[in-house]
Amino acid sequence: MTYVALFRGINVGGKNRVKMAELRQLLTGLGYQNVKTYIQSGNAIFDSEDEPSKIKDAIQATFQDAFEFECNVVLRTKKEIEAVIDGLPFSETEIDDAIAANAEVEHLYFYFADGAPELAAAHEGEDKLVAGVGGVYLLCYESVRDSKAAMVLVKQEFPMTARNWKTLNGLFEMMGGICE
Repeated sequence: MTYVALFRGINVGGKNRVKMAELRQLLTGLGYQNVKTYIQSGNAIFDSEDEPSKIKDAIQATFQDAFEFECNVVLRTKKEIEAVIDGLPFSETEIDDAIAANAEVEHLYFYFADGAPELAAAHEGEDKLVAGVGGVYLLCYESVRDSKAAMVLVKQEFPMTARNWKTLNGLFEMMGGICE
């Protein structure tokens, strides 16, 4: 089965530096096949016949030993990534309106979670949060760094890791997927 491992918080702002070649080597050393990485923010694609919980546990334990810091990882299958893409809850008009507000930043994100996010917390502004399978969609009108809605997600009791829509689609393509 093809998986993507999404590492939380590596190579962000000069902290928790990990070279992608070393990450590929780590995953290959665990016995995973066809290991590829995508950009420098902790995205790895590989094939394995192991159970997801076994994969996640092995990656997290080996990662900490190799890089000397703890890193949460979210594991998803190709089918799960396709479901996120197919489940986009925002209309083209909503997305276009967000882009018109500030064309210089990314506007569409998916926050992957291994728990059920609590979205009842209020936030100010136009930004929109919608719960999806395995995470939350965020449409923000300004930078995600200034988004009150994004702060609601950051304050969840369990770790979440975000990917912008371009990255998410790039990962899916690398997994051999074509959304229909």
